Amino acid sequence: MELSIAIVNYNTKIITNNCIKSILKNSKGLNYEIIIIDNASVDGSYDFLVKKYKNYKNIRIIKSKKNLGFAKANNKAAKIAKGRYLLFLNSDTIIENNIFGKIIDWMDKNNDVGIITCALKNNDGTLQGSGGFFPTLFRVFCWMFFVEDIPLLDLYIKPFHPVHKKSFFYKGLSQFNKEREQDWVTGAFLLTRKGIFDKVNGFDEDYFMYTEEVDYCYRVKKMGLRVFYLPKWKIIHLGGASSTKEFPIISEYKGIKIFYKKNMPNWQFPFLIFFLKAGALLRALIFGLIEGRKAYEIYIKAFKVA
Repeated sequence: MELSIAIVNYNTKIITNNCIKSILKNSKGLNYEIIIIDNASVDGSYDFLVKKYKNYKNIRIIKSKKNLGFAKANNKAAKIAKGRYLLFLNSDTIIENNIFGKIIDWMDKNNDVGIITCALKNNDGTLQGSGGFFPTLFRVFCWMFFVEDIPLLDLYIKPFHPVHKKSFFYKGLSQFNKEREQDWVTGAFLLTRKGIFDKVNGFDEDYFMYTEEVDYCYRVKKMGLRVFYLPKWKIIHLGGASSTKEFPIISEYKGIKIFYKKNMPNWQFPFLIFFLKAGALLRALIFGLIEGRKAYEIYIKAFKVA
């Protein structure tokens, strides 16, 4: 089998169904399977999806008794996967143009690459930022104080995050039109070799959701393998389908602290906390004024979590 596609579903039965339909439509000539882990949804997702795809031998739907989070649920899928390659795919994505075979051919020809992603598009066709570079103290500082958003400086900083739409300097993410090597790629579309994933014991389950893909890419790169962003292939990514606005912000603050405790020298941790707390307060002030009380409260909570 060439490819195992792992999808975690959490109360997104319609969106997940649309994702599955797009895979079925755009996987011609491919020997593949789809493994769906339902993370204790309460919207009837499991029964809905089982009924919908009970006659598809290459689709497995597994119900978890509790919400395992992204890392643990995907590890569960990976343990039963049969493909040479694993694709971790968000449920809020739409596949286009029969891309899988071409991506696998590219990976087969580039044995020094352990992980790739494709371009992620918004519904209107504009590009999203996808992945970045490992969060050194300098890059965390640049992230927290918006330095990484300044045009041209991002070429030298190699930022932890790409410029986002909220940025005062956002100009369409033109750098994501080009193929490039990165440190990490987003878990919305993360394709890796099954043998490598098994060798490093998959995603670190200390992360519930967010930053686990940074940690995984870090361990794979330590093996001497490369990570690539390949925009010649594109999919639609709706974004935020199964979480609130607060959840990813708080989760990332928690995740970056876990990453530092596991992977960085101990002396760096107090500096990390200082930068995170200062950045949270700065965001509470700026986004509180621009977006209102809710944004202020989210970043005050982030300050307390940091």
